[in-house]
Amino acid sequence: MGNLTFKGGVHPFEGKELSKDKPVKPYLPTGDLVYPLSQHIGAPANPVVAKGDHVLAGQLIAEAGGFVSAPIYASVSGTVKAIEPRRNATSTMVPSIIIENDGEYKSVEFNAVDDPFSLPREEILERIKTAGIVGMGGAGFPTHVKLSPKEPDKIDYIIANCAECEPYLTSDYRLMLDEPEALVGGMKLMVSLFDNAQGIIAIEDNKPDCIKLISELVKDEPKVCVKQVMTKYPQGSERQMIYATTGREINSSMLPADAGCIVDNTATIINVFKAVKEGKPLTHRVVTVTGDAIEDPRNFDVLFGTNFAELIEAAGGFKNEPEKIISGGPMMGFAVFDTNFPVVKNTSSILCLSHDEVAATEPTACINCGRCVEVCPSRLIPSRLSKLMDHGDIETFEKMNGVECVECGSCSFICPAKRHLAQSIRAGRQTVLANRRKKK
Repeated sequence: MGNLTFKGGVHPFEGKELSKDKPVKPYLPTGDLVYPLSQHIGAPANPVVAKGDHVLAGQLIAEAGGFVSAPIYASVSGTVKAIEPRRNATSTMVPSIIIENDGEYKSVEFNAVDDPFSLPREEILERIKTAGIVGMGGAGFPTHVKLSPKEPDKIDYIIANCAECEPYLTSDYRLMLDEPEALVGGMKLMVSLFDNAQGIIAIEDNKPDCIKLISELVKDEPKVCVKQVMTKYPQGSERQMIYATTGREINSSMLPADAGCIVDNTATIINVFKAVKEGKPLTHRVVTVTGDAIEDPRNFDVLFGTNFAELIEAAGGFKNEPEKIISGGPMMGFAVFDTNFPVVKNTSSILCLSHDEVAATEPTACINCGRCVEVCPSRLIPSRLSKLMDHGDIETFEKMNGVECVECGSCSFICPAKRHLAQSIRAGRQTVLANRRKKK
């Protein structure tokens, strides 16, 4: 089996050995649960409960605010304490529902079905929509929208992005080992929605146990296969995954569906299966709590709304004071200034590092070595784009295709001068896209 890949990319320290071999540990929160109403791309959800209401686990507490939106469900039983702005891990104040946990975890009943594959297409999509499933590996795009393209007959590939290329993260790895049948079942359900689609489960070659296990499960499935992709960052980026597995290319003006592809990550597909078969809404996820500053790095099955600080304590707390705490991975995650944030649908990891390499290194002048060009998966010239942003030349930045950056951070990682290339380019990209929205 060949190792499929893309042009460019880097090989950062993986750090996965800290948590990958430990079983997932369920965690029940002790404090209040906080549910931001924006946990996805699109319109925020609208509360359907009020202060003082008693709710059960699995009960709807906020309905979707539009087609591109997703509902939110209580993950515990308890009393609605308040509906007020709370800060999320990106330091944004977001209207949130706060529930006082009664510790009883009483749940609503779920509408399970014996054979999810016998359901009509419309009901499968409705169950996914009702469950509030969103992309759990990135920006949180509502899954029912992704599975409802304008021209479904032109969808050729459903791709399970099981690369988990971000360093330190092992939540998807554990899910593949612990719930492989649900992953295959979710893939089969998604493939069944499209007459011409084939399913591809793409796994990096640093996970041979997952490749062996899932290949065995799909060996008799005519419309689903496993493809082994090269271990390289950012292999899990949507554009790079599509190119590696199908040879097709997309750019910033296209959706994957424009290239006949739909891509979802491991956790999303597993929860699609649970939503359709068991009728369960999305109320929890596996989160990696790791880093050299953590006493007992591991993966936890976490109820949404749980506080970061609680999870860190569940992992044994800090064995030494961290210089940097990141929500997500070291390449594309967000550094946080506090641990008083809730776990939401796309919280993949809490990474605690003893040493802040970025803050400890002062950038120096660009030496025009070209390494950033070699590793850029979008085939850009990051050093030049960064200089354009430093001089405020947005027009030339746009002409040089700065918006095609996937914000992976490979350029900053490889730069011997330690320049903050990705940060400058990200700011430029956001400025260009904002200007384009104003013109519409």
